[in-house]
Amino acid sequence: MASESRLYTFSPETQEKLRKFRLGTSRAKDPQAVVYQIDRHTLEIAQADDTTYTNVQELGDELPDHSPRFVLLSYPLTLPSGRLSVPYVLLYYLPVTCNAEVRMLYAGAKELMRNTAEVGKVIEIAEAEDLESIEEKLGGAA
Repeated sequence: MASESRLYTFSPETQEKLRKFRLGTSRAKDPQAVVYQIDRHTLEIAQADDTTYTNVQELGDELPDHSPRFVLLSYPLTLPSGRLSVPYVLLYYLPVTCNAEVRMLYAGAKELMRNTAEVGKVIEIAEAEDLESIEEKLGGAA
């Protein structure tokens, strides 16, 4: 991780947003997601916009077709035992149509993003439609 932390950066504001999102979503009743991207020139990882998505379909509509993104997702679900669980995961959105340079940029930052955001699991998705089955993927993880 040492080499990634020298290459990629998080502003103090971004680190604070990550912390607040993690702590603020642990008791959420609805899914909550924020999208992060890497600035190709400064290599800073920052929130793509100030939107917190509460609808997975809406999130899928906003993901770009040809560019990777990191999506932090807090998704409340009821386990087969009847207990409520709120998994906090990193969705590593990597469309098959993105170019190799951008693919490598995001691949190099994945573990740093995982550790900085303090997520429990990383789930890779290749297209926005994969979000439709996210509850099944989380159900197995929770």
